[in-house]
Amino acid sequence: MADHNPTCPSPQEATLRSPGAPLSLSFPFLREGSRIWERKPPQVGELPSPLPTKRTRTYSAAARATSGPVFKGVCKNFSRSQGHGFIRPSSGGEDIFVHISDIEGEYVPMEGDEVTYKVCPIPPKNLKVQAVEVVITHLVPGTKHETWSGQIISS
Repeated sequence: MADHNPTCPSPQEATLRSPGAPLSLSFPFLREGSRIWERKPPQVGELPSPLPTKRTRTYSAAARATSGPVFKGVCKNFSRSQGHGFIRPSSGGEDIFVHISDIEGEYVPMEGDEVTYKVCPIPPKNLKVQAVEVVITHLVPGTKHETWSGQIISS
């Protein structure tokens, strides 16, 4: 028969207890210089997007993206109604996701527009990247482009 150690309770006697005072944390933590704003809580049945937009990107991810190199590419497609699209890198490789909140400038990107961008990893595993700070450098000639305000411009 094994000796019973009074300082170590048996699994049947062990109980889990929560701390006396509730822990109050808010994520993401707001830091000076961050571009993160307070958001309203999700509505019933609404799931938060797992993709980091300007509003949900942490300060450290935004700082890494801002300090990163600038790449060139061509807009493969972009859906204003869906709020996202893809960029085909000039150097080749896999197409890169772009969110509507990461488009800089006054024009909605269209297929064939030349763009410059930086990249930011997509959580949770950070295996893929998304384009941030996307700037249209050359509009496709002979096409009509839309501004964010809805005005149509011929290029």
